[in-house]
Amino acid sequence: MLTRLRNLISPYKLLLPLCFGVFIAADDQTVVVTLLPDMMADLRVGVSELDRASWAITGYLIGFTAAMPLMGRISDRMGYRRAFLISMAVFTLGSILVAISPNIPGWLYGGQPEYNWLVGTRVFQAIGGGAVIPISIAAVGELVDGKRRAIAYGLIGASAEAGGVFGPLWGGGITTWLSWEWAFWLNIPVTIIAAIWVMRNPPGKRNNVRVDVPVSIVFAAALTLLTIGLVRVGNPDALMTVSLVVTSLLVVLLVFMNNRSSDPLFPQKLFKLPSFNNSNLTHFLVGAVLIIGMVTVPLMAASVFAKSPLEGGLQLLRMTIAIGIGALVGGYVTQRFGARIPAMVGLLITTLGFMLLSSWTIDIAEPMLTIHLAIAGLGLGMLISPIAETALRGVQADQRGAASALLSVSRMIGMTAGLAAMTALGTVQFQDLVADVPAFSMDPDVQQQIIDSASDAAVEVFTRFYLYAAGLSALALIPAWLMTRGSKRTTPS
Repeated sequence: MLTRLRNLISPYKLLLPLCFGVFIAADDQTVVVTLLPDMMADLRVGVSELDRASWAITGYLIGFTAAMPLMGRISDRMGYRRAFLISMAVFTLGSILVAISPNIPGWLYGGQPEYNWLVGTRVFQAIGGGAVIPISIAAVGELVDGKRRAIAYGLIGASAEAGGVFGPLWGGGITTWLSWEWAFWLNIPVTIIAAIWVMRNPPGKRNNVRVDVPVSIVFAAALTLLTIGLVRVGNPDALMTVSLVVTSLLVVLLVFMNNRSSDPLFPQKLFKLPSFNNSNLTHFLVGAVLIIGMVTVPLMAASVFAKSPLEGGLQLLRMTIAIGIGALVGGYVTQRFGARIPAMVGLLITTLGFMLLSSWTIDIAEPMLTIHLAIAGLGLGMLISPIAETALRGVQADQRGAASALLSVSRMIGMTAGLAAMTALGTVQFQDLVADVPAFSMDPDVQQQIIDSASDAAVEVFTRFYLYAAGLSALALIPAWLMTRGSKRTTPS
């Protein structure tokens, strides 16, 4: 039995330290979901300031996404192992800065703790975390032969989703027994383990490619301003207009600079591959669907079902465990039958899952709650391997890091845009629904009616988001069908 298990793991053993790094980075992407209430209390952010509070998550997504193209190209140039070590070093330093962020204003100028310092340090931390996924995806091309790559992509995806599973639980446990800062202090030993472990791997191929830093800076600026503009969609103002206009100008500048580069950060050859373009569009839509589930499920648990942060993390666990299982199933099916079947089936299952979530009421109970979340998660997980396999089909070896980074960027931009729109629209919709409800009453019966009205309004807002997610998942069927045209069963390279 043990020999059979070793033989099964052997082709993928070099991926294990990379998968561990992916797990760590993904954990910190979701850990804030259950840490956020304590962070807000310590840094004097009111419960009504949802648009401001969400920047602890949004800032991480921005840094996570902005780093991907640059680090993907660095991976092409210096080899995946060295790029992985750099990303772990940045992530570790960022974790330390997040942990001490409440004290930074006092140390620098004698000020009180400020939420902006937390957001800024989260962005820096995410630069290291965001690099890990494209580096690991690109490394698959060197470490695993062609016939096993679909399962290898599924393993990386399962590691990311396992981190997403563990994050809310870890955050809930930390806030129960320790202070929220410990969630970041405890990153230090695990990143050291990952760095030592990966040193046993071969260094990876180095390619003579140029790393275009100016283009990466313009890309990061455009992404940041786009997010600022989207966050204010629900309440339009001059800042929204200026942000979106400047974003458009930066995108034009980005295309101009990239096209004039002798070795562009975003290789033009990639965009001539229809399968690559459609894979990225599919990934963008899937990212928006995913963030709706990852944020809304624990928020609904806390605000509607009055559950603790740990209980909210356990509720989300139903979906995220299913995502990990779906990632492995999708990898196996992709290897055996090609990308089209798991891509289309995965999207149909995801659509069904979110339609079921949109039917929730305040009385939703087990086992239906678990079944609905598991269906949505299983569908999302099945999409990981076919999207990666299709996107990287036909990509040259010296552009694999850049291609992997762009594929990850498309999902992260979808998540960032989805979170920004959700924050803006959710705030406006909730305010509209409770506009005629008084804030407080001394009459116990009236006060209970106020609480019930607020809960009903929250349920309506959250279930609308699930319905939006179902619509986006159904829409993704179109680019998913196009990306898998001509897709065949994976063969050895």
